[in-house]
Amino acid sequence: MRRERGPDRRKSEREATFTDRFVHRDWFAKFRCAFRGAAIGILHTESFRVHLPTALLACGVALWLEIEAWRWAIVLSSVAAVMAVELLNSSIETLSRAVTRETNPFVRDALDIGAGAVLIASIGAMLLGLLGIGPPLWDRLFG
Repeated sequence: MRRERGPDRRKSEREATFTDRFVHRDWFAKFRCAFRGAAIGILHTESFRVHLPTALLACGVALWLEIEAWRWAIVLSSVAAVMAVELLNSSIETLSRAVTRETNPFVRDALDIGAGAVLIASIGAMLLGLLGIGPPLWDRLFG
């Protein structure tokens, strides 16, 4: 049996295996997929309608207060953590819709666990934000 060469040798999109599609990509393709995923999550996920304005507000207040670098590290780390956890939760939600539209206790539990992770990250970010922004804000308003 003779091996084909050239473009005819490539597998069709249907024939491509998981390894072909996701493991053997170059770095540019991996980053392109990552940016695409982040954009889908941010632009098409309802939760980001709350998280994004809140993050922008926190950064705006931090800019207004001219906080120190270590306080910026707290604020930006908190924002990044909540956004990352929300993207992971959104991916679980999207995957669950692809798996089944019927009531399934395992899918329900997975969705609730993901939502719980976002809740914990959000509470942690709020507390860290108070630590990072709270004292300078207090001084600006009442000091």
